[in-house]
Amino acid sequence: MSPPITLMVQGTTSDAGKSTLVAGLARVLRRRGLAVAPFKPQNMALNSAVTVDGGEIGRAQALQALAAGVAPHTDFNPVLLKPSSDIGAQVIIHGRAVANLSARDYHAYKPTAMAAVMQSWGRLCARYEAVLVEGAGSPAEINLRDRDIANMGFAEAADVPVVLVADIDRGGVFAHLVGTLELLSSSERARVRGFIINRFRGDIGLLQSGLDWLEARTGRKVFGVLPYLHGLFLDAEDALADAAADVRADEAGGGVLRVVAPVYPRISNHTDLDALRLHPQVDFRWVGPGQAIPPADLIVLPGSKSVQADLGWLRAQGWEGAIRRHLRYGGKVAGICGGFQMLGRQLSDPLGLEGRPAAVPGLGWLDMETELAAHKQLANAAGRLDAALGGGAEVPVRGYEIHMGVSSGPALLRPALWLAPGRGDGPRADGAVSEDGQILGTYLHGLFDAPEALAALLAWAGLSGAQQADLGARREADLDRLADAVEAACDIDALFGHALPKRTS
Repeated sequence: MSPPITLMVQGTTSDAGKSTLVAGLARVLRRRGLAVAPFKPQNMALNSAVTVDGGEIGRAQALQALAAGVAPHTDFNPVLLKPSSDIGAQVIIHGRAVANLSARDYHAYKPTAMAAVMQSWGRLCARYEAVLVEGAGSPAEINLRDRDIANMGFAEAADVPVVLVADIDRGGVFAHLVGTLELLSSSERARVRGFIINRFRGDIGLLQSGLDWLEARTGRKVFGVLPYLHGLFLDAEDALADAAADVRADEAGGGVLRVVAPVYPRISNHTDLDALRLHPQVDFRWVGPGQAIPPADLIVLPGSKSVQADLGWLRAQGWEGAIRRHLRYGGKVAGICGGFQMLGRQLSDPLGLEGRPAAVPGLGWLDMETELAAHKQLANAAGRLDAALGGGAEVPVRGYEIHMGVSSGPALLRPALWLAPGRGDGPRADGAVSEDGQILGTYLHGLFDAPEALAALLAWAGLSGAQQADLGARREADLDRLADAVEAACDIDALFGHALPKRTS
């Protein structure tokens, strides 16, 4: 097998469009009949996904795998860092947690991490016709150059060409591109083929003089200018979606259900709420620190990487009293993973996995307690809602589990879900529903993703006659829309350095 086509997308800043461009290019190459894989050597994110080989990778790489038409694999993101504090993170290598390290200790660990990166890279290059690499942050961070494995350090080790992407919507695009190039070493600069400008809106003719100057100044080609794609929905790597994209009551028409969720400091897998955020009959609001908690029909407590600390933040922000009033007036509450654990009587961390060993009282609305354990549960799962939530019907549900807690107590005798077992006979109970039916909790991420489950849970929360909404179909449509835009705006053959097959699908 000949060496694969390779290209690394690096950005001038975080959120310049690296993940989006790799997803778009992956779909472009797939439609041209190539077997393509995404690759991110090192990712730092609290949004993750479970892979086909039973590991954990960044959620953006799972989306890129979907764009490429392949099952997510741990080789697509061999090093994942999940921040547990401002100076420390859980280190996940080839899908498995191996340590909790401070930033300084991780810097010393990087040679070991780099070895894992190159192992995955070798396997992908032997299996795929094309591998698209995504960098992290910016390659021009001077303090991070030593032992770099995320940007130019990897590009140099693997000998891959680089394209720089910059976001023009934020302003300063020419300074970003020229400045980044100037801060690279001569060998790093030599492997930068050119640039892609992202999120442009307006008359392209007014930009042309700037593009001509950039090419003359740097001696490198501008391969394309991607338009600002309004309303594009793709799974976020880590940052919360722009509130401006949320559906509001005055845009949604009749029968609006009000849903709110707290943005605690270590919120994780907030993509669980995307199906709610995008539903045309749901007025969804994220509530950040210091913001008033608005009236709602449903309050959702999302996942957390540091459950005890985020529970303390929740109390300090006044959520405990707000939820108590909400329940008193008949409102519904749903907790997912860490949010589910918060709803119990007690949270124990005897091993100090999320900080100092401690046990703290939970919110106490479900009769159970949770103890954190060293083993992390990682699994894709499917099953059905309990009849209490499904209106007596067999309502399918699917998602994935990523958690370190073990919960026990009488509340679990009224499960929220029944999941297909990994071993043995019969379905496996998951989560809990309160006796009065107002509260549900589950370890299943993706609870709202399946259209049937979403409709049933919206009905449970008080929305009758919910419109059908399919998050998966929306995601696929937007990937195709993105790929169309990339093909229309970019010189694909020049970007990859030679003629590629024509589109076949």
